[in-house]
Amino acid sequence: MPKIRTTHTGSLPRPAPLAELLLAHELGENSPTLPATAAAAVLDVVRRQAECGLDLVNDGEQAKAGYSTYIRHRLTGFDGEPRQTRFYPDRDHFPDFDALVARLDSSAPRRPPNPTCSGPITLKDPTAVRHDIAELKAAAAAAGIAEERLFMTAASPGVIALFLANDYYPSREAYLAALVDAMRDEYRAIVEAGLILQLDCPDFAMARHTVTSAPLPIEDFRRYLAQSVEAVNAAVTGLDPSRMRLHLCWSNTESPHIYDVELREILDLVLTAAPAGLVLEACNPRHGHEWQLFEEVTLPDDKYLVAGVIDTTTNFVEHPELVAQRIRNYSRLIGPERVLAGTDCGFGTFAGRDRVATGVAWEKLASLVRGAEIASATP
Repeated sequence: MPKIRTTHTGSLPRPAPLAELLLAHELGENSPTLPATAAAAVLDVVRRQAECGLDLVNDGEQAKAGYSTYIRHRLTGFDGEPRQTRFYPDRDHFPDFDALVARLDSSAPRRPPNPTCSGPITLKDPTAVRHDIAELKAAAAAAGIAEERLFMTAASPGVIALFLANDYYPSREAYLAALVDAMRDEYRAIVEAGLILQLDCPDFAMARHTVTSAPLPIEDFRRYLAQSVEAVNAAVTGLDPSRMRLHLCWSNTESPHIYDVELREILDLVLTAAPAGLVLEACNPRHGHEWQLFEEVTLPDDKYLVAGVIDTTTNFVEHPELVAQRIRNYSRLIGPERVLAGTDCGFGTFAGRDRVATGVAWEKLASLVRGAEIASATP
């Protein structure tokens, strides 16, 4: 069997001093030590990925306080007062769970509220992504990692619109169109630098149960999703699909998830997105069964799958044999040459909000690599 390559979804644990600096930066406190601290963290996280044996690596999003909200520093227009953008029907359904979350959150660092879009969106800082690219390449060179093994994440227009409320544009369509124009330079810069672009698109699934107080009817959500897919395709026009992958998820939270949309209800639309790679939550208790969908659905020849075989919300370390089983479920149906092993989501989605201990996260990634070796050695 061909070697099953390994990767992850993007964010990795940040050192506590860096997380503190990033949170302070979100509150408007600019520390002169932040750039050097972030650069050192990128060097370390790339080295650790190399030592772990991962095939495709990134900067761990070390310099970003959040995978979707970092763009507020790169684009104009985000100076409005914070406003509620997401709802939590799971928490409403289970008041005792809501109380548990409140207790856990009370001990976590306060996450600054997300500002709203209050003016025209334009590209303010085109140097930021190029700085990130240079930092990643330098760290990879220091760790002896070839540039073709590098990927970099970027927020999609839809996920930005999900997390940062719109108080300026007359409609979601207009808001997305402005974001497409503003983010296009970042996407192109990553691809033209020779890196794999990962577009983070959690809105492709999680928006169904978070944009209103009750989950959207499926046909309404499919129309919402179609807009998000159209925005992605418009933003990456002219870029090589084989140099891109997208990540969708149902929210990286340890919660009941009883309102999650089923993959079978959206997969046809998701597969119309331009990126060749689909980075998919594939092992958590609410979606671990959905590999069976590929018994009915044929993945297009120009697509490949990064199957999440490690859960990023629990401190259980998956046994390598279990990881191998999960990989084989997909490789038997899709073909091992078109399956990569990855994680369900990120370990450090927002700075200071980690729920998996750093040492455990790295042990889970080691188990991912070992499980892929077992799956590669056995049919």
